[in-house]
Amino acid sequence: MISILLLVVGFVLLVWGADQFVAGASAAARKIGVPPLVIGLTIVAFGTSAPELAVSVTAALKGANEIAVGNVLGSNIFNLLGVAGVSAIVCPLVASRELVRRDWLVSIAAALLLAGLMFTDMTLSRTEGIILLACFAVLLTAQLRPALRNRKNVVEESDMVIHTGKVIAQIVLGLAAIVLGGDWSVDGATGLARMIGLSETVIGLTIVAIGTSLPELVTSLMAARRGENDIALGNVIGSNLFNILFILGASTVLNPIGVQFVSVLDALFLVAVSLIFLIPAWRGKISRNVGIVMALTYVGYTAWLLMR
Repeated sequence: MISILLLVVGFVLLVWGADQFVAGASAAARKIGVPPLVIGLTIVAFGTSAPELAVSVTAALKGANEIAVGNVLGSNIFNLLGVAGVSAIVCPLVASRELVRRDWLVSIAAALLLAGLMFTDMTLSRTEGIILLACFAVLLTAQLRPALRNRKNVVEESDMVIHTGKVIAQIVLGLAAIVLGGDWSVDGATGLARMIGLSETVIGLTIVAIGTSLPELVTSLMAARRGENDIALGNVIGSNLFNILFILGASTVLNPIGVQFVSVLDALFLVAVSLIFLIPAWRGKISRNVGIVMALTYVGYTAWLLMR
């Protein structure tokens, strides 16, 4: 019972903390004249993936390797099939050419790289973590350079007065809630795994992954309802890249992670479904019917996890 309580309260803190951090950091960035596009590519991306970062880093430091890896792979699979699928059911997603032919393909390459690194020796070493972080740095630079080069040298005027004290409080309290929520979520997840007899891998791939992906789910659903397709789909692809390259990279640099062969299979499954659903996205649209297939695929994958 305590494990379930820790898990639930941990998830609440993670989601609330991420929301506060994004609000505070975005306000601070606007105050110093940072363009909205740059804010979206950096602060919002970090904020929605902060729960995964907190959980995976905490799990790695505590030696809960299966949760550290399972959380990232599970979140990515849920983002692609669950978040994008349900968003398409709410409102068919029109996929932009740039997003599909650049970012989606890069996310597949990142998943393949991860599978290869894990398969070589069933371990993610510090050197391999540095490789993942280096790839993230290159990708981030490639995304930010055009935005910074083309930004207007005009500070956006706003009728809203930004209070420095409130902004600092949001950032500090948000980060504190994220760290505490991550710690409690890992403790709750490991306790729950022992209590119900499931492996930490399965718990990480399902309960923890869905819980830490709540910010992405809410963001994409709201964007889909408003017809903002690039945000709905871009949030999924961007988060998946951040999870593999930065979160697993940082977690591994802090503490090398031993992996099981099933994690390699999960990474290959992520590659497979990414390639399959790339086809309708490449044609320019993820329809409601495709969204239903994506959601059902996730249900089937979860059922397979529980049986294996």
